[in-house]
Amino acid sequence: MDKVRWGIIGCGNVTEVKSGPALQKAEGSELVAVMRRNGALAADYAQRHGVAKWYDDAAALVHDPDVNAVYVATPPGSHHEYSLLALQAGKPVYVEKPMARNHAECQDMIAASEAAGVPLFVAYYRRGLPKFVEIKRLLDSGVIGDVRFVHSTYLQTLRTYEEGTEPWRIQPELSGGGLFVDLASHTLDILDYLLGPIGEVKGFASNQSGGLKQVEDIVTTSYAFESGVMGTGVWSFSSYTHQDVNEIVGSRGKLSFSTFSGDLRIELADGSVEERNIPNPAHVQQPLIQTVVDELRGIGRSPSTGRSAARTNRVMDELLRDFYRAR
Repeated sequence: MDKVRWGIIGCGNVTEVKSGPALQKAEGSELVAVMRRNGALAADYAQRHGVAKWYDDAAALVHDPDVNAVYVATPPGSHHEYSLLALQAGKPVYVEKPMARNHAECQDMIAASEAAGVPLFVAYYRRGLPKFVEIKRLLDSGVIGDVRFVHSTYLQTLRTYEEGTEPWRIQPELSGGGLFVDLASHTLDILDYLLGPIGEVKGFASNQSGGLKQVEDIVTTSYAFESGVMGTGVWSFSSYTHQDVNEIVGSRGKLSFSTFSGDLRIELADGSVEERNIPNPAHVQQPLIQTVVDELRGIGRSPSTGRSAARTNRVMDELLRDFYRAR
């Protein structure tokens, strides 16, 4: 296609700065329509962002002839439904992360994409951010030697909510789980990008605090990448403090970095240490969206596809299966 003309299904908070303006600013891209079930909110978004059309019905947006690609930006509970709607109409889809509530839904979406002959992309936008592109370059250059293992630690203090006010992120029927699914998916996906697919996975999930509506508030894991690199991780959402660090250890050094901020530390066996801060662009999804637009225009490939994103859902399913089976 000469130009990608996007329609957004679900123009909520994530689209205000992170992604909506990026669809307008990417080269070869424009945002032509938005949809929200509340038509007044859709109209307000369209007016504020200079979008020509708005809808309160997803099918109407999908079948608009001016729309030739669809961005599904709803909570995960409707990713499957809306992605299938667009894919079966022959329109490429860019869907928010996590890709769906579970791996089975991901597989349905991939099958629909392949049956229709149109691509499916997922908004794991860290794959396009300068910091993670630089980390991948460092790893590929061998600066820390052969990678041996990775460890991830994510800690967060407990958040409490009044009954009936819980956000969708801790409602499994909408999100697929608790905060682990929303936040750890970013880490698991970027490690897939940096080190390749994860193979065997073992771990435990529990609710230690009694809060968060009995969704998981701690997950621990040990896993092996298909390459032979080993990994461990812990995500605790009822801890005493906040911490976010990933350590990739090699035969000649270590890379330390957070998932959610710009810091990067390089430590080498010769004793040298380098610390960097690589800031995000104003619209964090724009670099990845540009790769999606380029691929749709036939001039490149995006690093975040339905197949790569489904691997992260598979890992999370393995870690959460016993926890939810017991409920």
